[in-house]
Amino acid sequence: MTELYSSDEIFESLYQYTHAISIALDHRDHQTRLHSERVSELSVELGQFCELSPWEMSVLRVAASLHDVGKIGVKDAILGKADALDADEWALMKEHSVIGESIILAINTPSAKEASKVIRHHHEHFDGSGYPDGLCGDEIPLSSRIISITDSYDAMAVTRSYHRQRSHDEIMVILAKEAGYKHDPRILEIFRKLIVDSPHRSA
Repeated sequence: MTELYSSDEIFESLYQYTHAISIALDHRDHQTRLHSERVSELSVELGQFCELSPWEMSVLRVAASLHDVGKIGVKDAILGKADALDADEWALMKEHSVIGESIILAINTPSAKEASKVIRHHHEHFDGSGYPDGLCGDEIPLSSRIISITDSYDAMAVTRSYHRQRSHDEIMVILAKEAGYKHDPRILEIFRKLIVDSPHRSA
């Protein structure tokens, strides 16, 4: 059954369909769109190093490119806030993974269903402290664990309204501290090796 839905044609159609959603996100928040593109490219790199199957790679490509699409449903005042979010604002921001899932689920294909699950869980933490469902370890979809790392890396590698750009070495120190509680340590070790020569490595 998987073979039927893992063809290049099926996933290319899904990718082109969701590209329209990506353009909508660009009009809402250009920086989030650029971030999503970088995360998608870096996630594909990491997925290849993790030896994902063609089906898994296709799901990862779509999910990573749209992992933050749910931010379409978050207020501008929260998205663009330069200071730290308060508890109520943070609660609203955390809803973006569930909103993103619902957007992609609406496409109503097996491949979109799989991608939507990855989007829902990309903020789960390896120790179960993440959101929205508190999954831990291998309960978290593999592609979600991959995006968790690439998302964190890119978020720190560029200047945001609420923090400065960090160097590659600074980022890797932070990620190393997060191994085992936020990130899967096995995947993080693979990432540590590939990022050395990646075009997406921070200065």
